[in-house]
Amino acid sequence: MALPLCDIDVPSDTVEEVSKPPSVTPSSPIPEAPRISGEAGSAEAAATLREGLFPPLKGKHSTLATPAVRHLIKGLNVDIGQVTGTGREGRVTKEDVHKFVEERNSSLDANADAAPTPPLRQAASQPDVTARVQNVPQKEEVISLTPVQAQMFKTMTRSLAIPHFLYADEVSLDSIVRLRSRVNTELCPTSSKVTKVSFLPFIIKAVSLALEDYPILNSRVDSTIDSKPRLVMRLRHNIGVAMDTPQGLLVPNIKDVGSKSILEVAGELQRLQAAGASGKLSAVDLTGGTISVSNIGNLGGTYVAPVVVTSEVAILGIGRAKTVPAFDAAGAVVPRTVVNMSWSADHRVVDGSTMARMANRVKQYTEEPELMIARMR
Repeated sequence: MALPLCDIDVPSDTVEEVSKPPSVTPSSPIPEAPRISGEAGSAEAAATLREGLFPPLKGKHSTLATPAVRHLIKGLNVDIGQVTGTGREGRVTKEDVHKFVEERNSSLDANADAAPTPPLRQAASQPDVTARVQNVPQKEEVISLTPVQAQMFKTMTRSLAIPHFLYADEVSLDSIVRLRSRVNTELCPTSSKVTKVSFLPFIIKAVSLALEDYPILNSRVDSTIDSKPRLVMRLRHNIGVAMDTPQGLLVPNIKDVGSKSILEVAGELQRLQAAGASGKLSAVDLTGGTISVSNIGNLGGTYVAPVVVTSEVAILGIGRAKTVPAFDAAGAVVPRTVVNMSWSADHRVVDGSTMARMANRVKQYTEEPELMIARMR
């Protein structure tokens, strides 16, 4: 028999003798519980029993903690009521929180390890659709460049060697709007070549007149002789117009704009547009340009950074015309039709001030077309 762990008092004066249970002879020997001998063993066993029956109570400050500890508890998603504090009067410390988290994670890992692994056959019956789509190889097809794309590839690659200077400004079209309306009403019906005039012929003519004051922008850079760069000045203004054709981007040019009227420029522009749409632009139409205009506003957009080609030193990009509120001389709000003009120039030979003056002159002719008409031959 093992020694009793403790004595239990009862209210009665007499203690009934606990009768021994009848002895049972087992079929196989029952292992005997380990004996705890001596007074030390009895005290240790009693303490163990008391700890199991009566767990230590938390102090009245067991749910109190410093702000740092509470921040740690919040970050680790811990309930402070589940943490046994070892600080003064049962306060929870950082060490208590870390110990609680370690025990909690160990318990979760043990449960995860004990969870049964689903059979492979079940996983195979439910394939991951996302993984299956991601594993599909990309389909690629190699195609050759069209003749227009191949030429554009060569031209734009050479243009990368040109340092571009960009300049943009807003231009009013109110005066051109009124003048264009009168031209379409009174002159176009009597013309055999022009059915309707857009804003573009006026701007092209303004560029030509401005080139008379700033001829460097009608030149080209030549470095073929002794590798020494030189400027080749050109007297005729063959102004190219970028067009979106079924064959791709093409830039035919209107020859000798300086000698043409606005109606003649409009007629030649219509001819080039029709030829581009039908794929009938000739080599003469596509060569010999001295400066270009890109009217990206037909497709949309406000600003553009046009690219200068090696046979020219400047290009003008025109955005979409739009009506905005503005103030007149009396301070009243009035509608105003404006367009943004974006210039690019070869900064190797064209300085910023020259480009700005050229842009301002085109702006002046556009906003005051009577000055442009006065200079026309």
